[in-house]
Amino acid sequence: MTAERLQTILDQGEGVTVEFKTASIALNKDAFDSICGFLNRSGGHLILGVQNDGTINGVQEDKVQGIIDVIVTNANNPQKLNPPYYVSPEVITMNNKKIIVVYVPESSQVHATNGRIYDRNQDGDFNITNQPDQVSQLYLRKQNTYSENQVYPFVELSDFKDSLFEKVRNLVRNIESKHPWLAMTNEELLRSAGLYKKDMKTGQSGYTLAAVLLFGKDETIQSVVPHYKTDAIARKENIDRYDDRDDIRTNLFDSYDRLMAFTAKHLSKKFHLINTQRINVRDNLFREVIANMLVHREYTNAFPAKFIIEADQVRAENWNKPHGQGNIDPANFSPYPKNPIIAKLFKEIGWVDELGSGVRNTYKYTELYTPGAKPTFTEGDVFESIIPLSEKISEETSEKVSGKTSDKIIILLKEDKERTAKELSEIIGISDRAVEKQIAKLQKQGMLERVGSDKTGYWKVNETNE
Repeated sequence: MTAERLQTILDQGEGVTVEFKTASIALNKDAFDSICGFLNRSGGHLILGVQNDGTINGVQEDKVQGIIDVIVTNANNPQKLNPPYYVSPEVITMNNKKIIVVYVPESSQVHATNGRIYDRNQDGDFNITNQPDQVSQLYLRKQNTYSENQVYPFVELSDFKDSLFEKVRNLVRNIESKHPWLAMTNEELLRSAGLYKKDMKTGQSGYTLAAVLLFGKDETIQSVVPHYKTDAIARKENIDRYDDRDDIRTNLFDSYDRLMAFTAKHLSKKFHLINTQRINVRDNLFREVIANMLVHREYTNAFPAKFIIEADQVRAENWNKPHGQGNIDPANFSPYPKNPIIAKLFKEIGWVDELGSGVRNTYKYTELYTPGAKPTFTEGDVFESIIPLSEKISEETSEKVSGKTSDKIIILLKEDKERTAKELSEIIGISDRAVEKQIAKLQKQGMLERVGSDKTGYWKVNETNE
């Protein structure tokens, strides 16, 4: 959040979606009442270091990290917040004072703190624990708003795919060797992940739509949501039809793997050094795009999700319950969870980060994968993500790249030593094979030198031979 955005919130004052706490040296005792109320109502911002009238008093600098640690620890402690929910506080400096901002999204579940259920109104947080009608209405509203919570009482444990439970355990083991799911039965894991609920309309209990989509056998998924599919299409040369296609109608874990494999098949790798670690930018970029498409999709609608690789861009589309219209500005947007239960499980296995990180990470990796390019995200009934593939080179470089092919290659590699033969061929407008022949000739002349392996190395232009 920018300081300007925070100032706007401060100017608006407290309300249903904003709560101020002084928290100068410690977290206020009732702070989690507000976090619980935000989760149960419409989400909101908890602002620490601000008085009720909006005056900034600030959090003592030596107390900031301790307060953040208390928030994160308690938010993940079912004894404090049940069910737990990941939050990500951030620190903003205003008027030389530290302010802690905690954005809390609306949750698809009903939460309690210290055994009490809180809701929000204009006057703040109020305890509805002993008001059964209001609690029931809260459960009903959550169920109606988030289709992932739809209960299917006749779905049984035998309708799930056993191998997927082992896959999830292996993934969480890589992140946390003592993760509680490792010691649970399949049924216990499903309940722990929030995938077994009571339908407050009918009184029946059962596994949810999210459980079916995540762990269901293919025939179970098709029985519950017969329209469900994800269409992966490569359309680079045959633009009227397609070059390759994968019709995906399986669980979300295998869907993710197949979409990542489809990406690897049709898009080239590109490596980049980040914090001394060499990463595959392509995989990191499309991990974000694919996970976003699967996690935030509205699965009760028959519109098929599409993942289309074209010559100059990759386009991802999925049906959506919009909370706004038009292009998303990454510097000024509030992320909203479309399927919080599915998102939470993807986070547990390391496939997504905290809410809102997908847009920021996609921007970062797009600029590394396609220098000078920026992705676009359009919110509407159909959520669309577009990742440009056509490299944007500077006007100065464009003017220089006009002579012999060998000179063009030298100029382009001086600008970015990690460019591949495929990337060079697309910019210059000749075949991959022609580029490879020119590179071999330049190597023989001593003008180019390969540093590292063919897969992870880069090209060094020898300055003495320019």
